[in-house]
Amino acid sequence: MPAYVRDAGGLELRTPHEIVWIEPWGPNAVRVRAAVTAIKTDLPGALDAPLPSPDAERVVLDDGSARLVNGRLVVEVDPGGRIRFLHTATGRELLAEKQPPVGVPGPRVFSPRGDGSYHVQQYFAAYDDERIFGLGQHPNGRLDQKGLVVDLVQANTVAAIPFLHSSRGYGLLWHNPALGRVELGADTTRWVAESTGQLDYWVIAGDTPAEIMAGYADATGHPPLLPEWASGFWQSKLRYRDQEELLSVAREYARRDLPLSVIVCDFFHWPHMGDWRFEPGEWPDPAAMVKELSELGVQLAVSVWPIVEPGSDNHDALRAEGLLVRDAHGGLLTAYLPSREPGPAYQPMAHYDATHPRARQLLWQELSEHYHAHGISLFWLDACEPDVAPHLAARAVYAAGPGAQVGNLYPLLHAQGVADGLRSTGNDRPLTLIRSAWAGSQRHGAALWSGDIPTTFASLATQVRAGLNVALSGIPWWNTDIGGFQGGDPDDPAYREVLIRWFQYGTFSPVMRLHGDRAPNQAFSTSMSGGPNEVWSYGEEAYEILAAHIRLRERLRPYLAELSESAHHTGAPPMRPLFFDFPDDEQAWTVDDQFLLGPDLLVAPVTEAGARSRPVYLPTGTRWLDPTTGTTHDGGTTVEAPAPLDHIPVFVREGAAVAEALGSPG
Repeated sequence: MPAYVRDAGGLELRTPHEIVWIEPWGPNAVRVRAAVTAIKTDLPGALDAPLPSPDAERVVLDDGSARLVNGRLVVEVDPGGRIRFLHTATGRELLAEKQPPVGVPGPRVFSPRGDGSYHVQQYFAAYDDERIFGLGQHPNGRLDQKGLVVDLVQANTVAAIPFLHSSRGYGLLWHNPALGRVELGADTTRWVAESTGQLDYWVIAGDTPAEIMAGYADATGHPPLLPEWASGFWQSKLRYRDQEELLSVAREYARRDLPLSVIVCDFFHWPHMGDWRFEPGEWPDPAAMVKELSELGVQLAVSVWPIVEPGSDNHDALRAEGLLVRDAHGGLLTAYLPSREPGPAYQPMAHYDATHPRARQLLWQELSEHYHAHGISLFWLDACEPDVAPHLAARAVYAAGPGAQVGNLYPLLHAQGVADGLRSTGNDRPLTLIRSAWAGSQRHGAALWSGDIPTTFASLATQVRAGLNVALSGIPWWNTDIGGFQGGDPDDPAYREVLIRWFQYGTFSPVMRLHGDRAPNQAFSTSMSGGPNEVWSYGEEAYEILAAHIRLRERLRPYLAELSESAHHTGAPPMRPLFFDFPDDEQAWTVDDQFLLGPDLLVAPVTEAGARSRPVYLPTGTRWLDPTTGTTHDGGTTVEAPAPLDHIPVFVREGAAVAEALGSPG
C-alpha cells in the first residue's frame, strides 16, 4: 500500500519504487512529478512558479487511495498509484494513467541508462472518441494527431511543443525538454523521454477550448502585445545582396503606393558566421538605411544565426568562457556551412550555447551594438533548433545538461535572451521571427514560422493544418513563407497560381510575410541570392490580385489589433480551428481545411490547382455573411462558395463590424 504525505499544496505518494508529487497548479489544473529517488525543483522549463489554487481539497482514504479536487478537475489515485483525472461536475473520466503491458509495477516506467539518467515512459489510456490537437508544428498534413507517432525533437519545419489539446476537455503539457516522442495509439497513449532524471506533466480541465488555452497561458506565460507595425505586410526574399538593393525594393513599394510594414535582411549579410554585424562593403551605412526605411514607414528585420565560425569576432571569446555547445564525443559540436574564408567551401562551425545566461547576454551585447544602436529591434532567429542532424542533437552538451535531456529548450532560451535584451531597452512588446519553439516561447514574443517548406499546393494544405495545431500549442503569432521556400518560378503560370492562393491565405494569417528562394536558384554559398520575389515579379494579372490583398490586409489591421489584445490577456490565438469558438458543433471538430481569424472571420483557403469554388462549412449558432455577394447564410450548413482567382471564400459572423473591412478585395 502506498504511503501519502499531506503538504500545503497537494499530495506526495511514496512507494518502494518511486516518489510522486501531485500538486494543484492553477485553477482547474494539477502538476504531476515523479522520480525514482528524489524530485528536483530547479530544472529549467516553462512552469516557473506554482500558480495559486486556494480552493483545492485533498482527501486520503484508509484503503490507500487519495483524492484531490481543484475546480473543474478531480484527481483520483488508486492504491496501486495509478492516477485518474475526472470532471468535477459530471464525474466523467477525462484521462487516466494505464498499466503498461510489461512487468512493471505502475504506469510510469523508469529504465536506468547507466549514466545516472533514465529512459522514461508514461502510459495513459486511449479513447475511441478522442481527437487530439496541438503538439506544435509537424509537417504530417493532419489536424487531428490521433493515431500518429509524433517525435519531440526540434528540426527545420518541426517545432516540438509538447502540449496536447484533447476533445475530451483537457490539455496536457509534457513538461520535459528531453528528446523523445508521443505515441497516440488506438489502445494506448505513451509519452517517452529518451534520457531524463524525472517525469513531469501538467493537466488542465476546461469546459471549452478557450478555457483550456487561457489556463495554459496562465501557467506558461502570456504573449506580449503584437507591435503595431507587425500586423502589416512583410517583404522578404533570399536574399537582398546589399543595402542599395534592399532600399530600392522599399522605394518601389512606396512609388507604387503599396503599404509595406517590414522588409527583411536575410543571412550572409555579415563577414563571418558569428560576427552579428553588417559586412561593411555591402552594407556601408546601416544607420542611414534604417533612417530612410523609417521615413517610408518600414521596419528592418535582420537575420541572426546562432552559429559561430573560427575567425569570427566572437568565436575565441565564447570558447574561452565555455559558451559554445560541446560534443559528448569530444570538442565542440559543429556543422558544416559556407564560409568566406579561404579553403573548402564548407567549413565546421560551432553553436553558441543559448542555455547559458552569460552566452545569451553576450549575444545581446553584439545585437545591441551592431543593430539596435542603428534603430533595429526586429530579429529573425533562423536555424535555432539548433539545425543539426538528429544524431548530433543527442550528442550535444549544453550548460543546462546533455542534449538528449534538455535539447528541446534551445529555441525557448534563445528567444528569451533576445526578448530580455529588448525589454532592457524599454521595449514591452518584444517580437522575434523564429524557426522553432517550445512550451513558453510565446511569453518572449516568438513569431514562429514553418521553416523551409515546399512550394506546392500540397504544401499549402499542410500549412493550414500545421498552423492550427501551433495555435492550440499556445503560440499566437505564426506564419509561413508565402509561396513556400524551396523554389518556385515566377514565370511559370502554374506556380503563379500557387503563389496567388498562398498570398490570399497569408492575408488572413496572424503574420503576413512573403519569402522564398525563387528561380533561378543558386548553390548554397555566402554569395548566393534568390530570384525575384516582390509582388510585381509575377506578372500583371497576379500583381493586381496581390496588391489588392495587401490593401485588404491594411484594412484588417484594426481588427488584428483587437485580436492581439485578446491573445495577450486570455491566450486566445488569432488563427484557430472552428471548434475553438463553436465547441458544441460536432461537425466543427472535423473541419481541418478552414479556420477562424478571431471570432468574426471564417476563412476557407483554396489549396487545389484550378479550383474556382469550394465547399465551406458554416458553424451553427450564428448566421454568416458573404461580403462579396451580400448574401447571408444560416449556420450549420455547407455552401459551395465561389473562389475565382482573385479571392478565396471568407465569411463574416452576422453583425460583426469587421465586415466593413472586407467587401471585395479590390
